[in-house]
Amino acid sequence: MTAILPEQQQEAEERTVIRRPGLYDLPEEVYHADPVPGGSLSSTGARRLLECPARFDYERRHPPAPKPHFDFGSAAHKLVLGVGPELAVLDYPDWRTKAAREAVREARERGAIPLKRHEYEQIQAMAEALKSHPVAGPIFTESAGRAEQSLFWADPETRVPCRARIDHLPHPTRQGRLILADYKTCATADPNKLPRVIAEHGYHLQAAWYMDGVRALGAGEDVAFLFVFQEKQAPYLVTVVELDHEALQVGAYLAREARQLYAACRRTGRWPGYSDDSPVVVSLPSYYSRQFEEYL
Repeated sequence: MTAILPEQQQEAEERTVIRRPGLYDLPEEVYHADPVPGGSLSSTGARRLLECPARFDYERRHPPAPKPHFDFGSAAHKLVLGVGPELAVLDYPDWRTKAAREAVREARERGAIPLKRHEYEQIQAMAEALKSHPVAGPIFTESAGRAEQSLFWADPETRVPCRARIDHLPHPTRQGRLILADYKTCATADPNKLPRVIAEHGYHLQAAWYMDGVRALGAGEDVAFLFVFQEKQAPYLVTVVELDHEALQVGAYLAREARQLYAACRRTGRWPGYSDDSPVVVSLPSYYSRQFEEYL
């Protein structure tokens, strides 16, 4: 695991340009702006690319504005991980007033996340509940590792520049598994319902992607990835998930597909839409068609 030891941590040129593979401690906005000359592919980008290359290409050239519904999760990350943007607690009974709207605007302009008082208190309660969890609690402590670490590497097969931002990278040891962790806020942490959530959001691709990254930087093969899911409503239940071998195999397959597609699109300069501009034959959903079986 020599390539990701703290003493070998790389420094970005003026903290804005990444030219060499390695581990970097970067501000969140620098990472998301993609500091690699010519561009790099993240797991989020890979999932978007597999959905529609044209949409991926447009959004990377025209980054969408931050969506307010992501504020809650970002604020929870701040309190749980201990790093991230400022949290601006705005004590306005109604955010529809001119004064409240102005305060929200000012907070966003300086890079802060605006929160209502009750939202902040709710997130504080979530952070406390997570800290008391016997498995998840010790994972995100400063003594156990470093939060929000950025990895940059080149895929050995396609040479596609890749990046990942790990919620928690443990301090390296000379023996034992390297266990990466990612924190997710969610509507339900019920283990019976999480498989659908994981599949719909492509979290299996994310896990495989991050494991590829640390291996490319010298972590060896004994790498594990944990998702820490926490509900957003009291009592803020927590479920820690490690994906099974099959899920990781599917994620690894999708990650390879995304890198190959990215390489092909960059080489040709062509980023196809949903149907590659060809007509598509569409059937009605089976649940709907069944209502008319006697007429077909």
